[in-house]
Amino acid sequence: MMMRQCLLGLFLVCFQPRSGSFISLNSRTDVVELQTAGITALIADTTSVAYLTGHFNPAQHPDFVRIDREYCSRENAFLRREAYIAFKNMVVEAKKSGIRLTILSATRNFSDQKKIWSNKWVALKQKEMKGVIRMSNIERARYILRFSSMPGTSRHHWGTDIDLNSLKNVYFLSGEGKKVYQWLQVNATKFGFCQPYTSKATGRTGYEEEKWHWSYRPLSDGFTLAAGNKLKDEMLKDFPGSEFASEIKMIKLYMLGISSDCLQLTENK
Repeated sequence: MMMRQCLLGLFLVCFQPRSGSFISLNSRTDVVELQTAGITALIADTTSVAYLTGHFNPAQHPDFVRIDREYCSRENAFLRREAYIAFKNMVVEAKKSGIRLTILSATRNFSDQKKIWSNKWVALKQKEMKGVIRMSNIERARYILRFSSMPGTSRHHWGTDIDLNSLKNVYFLSGEGKKVYQWLQVNATKFGFCQPYTSKATGRTGYEEEKWHWSYRPLSDGFTLAAGNKLKDEMLKDFPGSEFASEIKMIKLYMLGISSDCLQLTENK
């Protein structure tokens, strides 16, 4: 275990700033090369269930850094250090093409996600009480799951995933938003980022498409592998609707229901 932790430490050092500059993922440091070296499996093996489910405070975690206000729409947002460095490199490159990238949401721990989930649950229940809509409890859970994760299953727990520019797909269909999305599709992979929730037309399960959501693969691949190996639906508790996690198959259909561009090492179990 000690040797594995040391190897992981060496991997993380590769992504630290040198001489005041930032290192981007390119031909010298390729994502596929890192996977071949066994880094993904190493991360998966050494990551705890508590980390995967967001039971920690990113402000107090040594691997997380606060996002500078110039890169984010709000204060006190955090990312894994490596993901943040890669994002700043991507911002520099995007500016050369007249593209502006702004983080709207980054790390959310279990408590943050529970607040989002619970607020949506209560709002729908109030509409039901007023006779505006009718749905069962499990239907309510599935409705929320179109765009929001159950607490304990969000990729935002890991400090590797970011929401950019707008939380509405329509923004990315025309004008400035379309230019942003097209640039990301061509260039994001150069910096290690992929879009986990693409169109479901290919048969992808789980959440609806999110053109704004991008994930830092050099770390998130390992966390996704760990989630598939270590998390069970019955572990999800302490929020309204958690009793339906097993019936909905949260881990298999939602947490692992990502684009093949974001993870090509494992299949949904």
